[in-house]
Amino acid sequence: MRILLTGVAGFIGSRFTELLLARADELGWSEIVLLDALTYSGRMENLEGVLHDPRVRFVHGSINDAALVDELMAGTHSVVHFAAESHVDRSIAGAQPFFVTNVLGTQQLLESARRGGVTKFVHVSTDEVYGSIAEGSWSEDHILEPNSPYSASKAGSDLAALAYHSTFGLDVSVTRCSNNYGPRQFPEKVIPLFVSNLVDGKKVPLYGDGMNIRDWLHVDDHCQGILLVLAGGRPGEIYNIGGGTELTNRELTTRLLNLCGVGDEMIERVADRLGHDRRYSVDCSKIRTELGYVPKVSFEQGLAETVQWYRDHEAWWRPLKGI
Repeated sequence: MRILLTGVAGFIGSRFTELLLARADELGWSEIVLLDALTYSGRMENLEGVLHDPRVRFVHGSINDAALVDELMAGTHSVVHFAAESHVDRSIAGAQPFFVTNVLGTQQLLESARRGGVTKFVHVSTDEVYGSIAEGSWSEDHILEPNSPYSASKAGSDLAALAYHSTFGLDVSVTRCSNNYGPRQFPEKVIPLFVSNLVDGKKVPLYGDGMNIRDWLHVDDHCQGILLVLAGGRPGEIYNIGGGTELTNRELTTRLLNLCGVGDEMIERVADRLGHDRRYSVDCSKIRTELGYVPKVSFEQGLAETVQWYRDHEAWWRPLKGI
């Protein structure tokens, strides 16, 4: 069987590709097609561990290229769709590329999948579509209240995916994850940004009062959750995937400072982000009950290993810091 993965040269997509390839024979994937436009955060270096495998074929192209996507969907059994513009600050500075890629690109994939007879389509999304929650946790049926251009564009892509199930019967499942972390995350995101700054003796920019809360999820646990949804997710259903570790940004910063052997003097307070969501928290009981999902990487271990990875791989992140 053939599977098509989009956005594979990024942080999460590249790791998912590695984990899928390791289980390809067990799962029945004889052909793995990788599609990526190689924009600023898509790096071919992230795929060095998989491109040698004869089952893997890389295609450089855009999910908005109708002819290309139609060609790739023909004969494809399943799709896992990672490709997205994903950085909130960039979406505030310029929103249009987020809607072009996240909404129109997703719709093109869905339409091509429908015409090509694809059996399963997994759309990878984010908990940011829910907005902000003061207490408790979001279940999958919570209304969507996105507060940034990025999260609004992802909400639009989610609705498009679910509409293709309702209207055309396409077997679509949507996943919504909490904040990911791990090796090879682009250094505009908070953990690699802070670690790389500290390696260079620079201060770390902490937004506002630092009390915004996020649930942290190791990329490996996220990918295992997606594999479960790919194998057994019900058509038309949404599955939250979380890590179960909620921290304020200030608490996260303290942990990063400690791991890098420095103190609070390295914190630089900066003006809060526009429309900054106060707290994210997802209820993962559905994916646990239905598919047996359990996060396995403890935050303490995962964060320490991630910090060490960035300390050991300066050659990977240094060329990216100015992009």
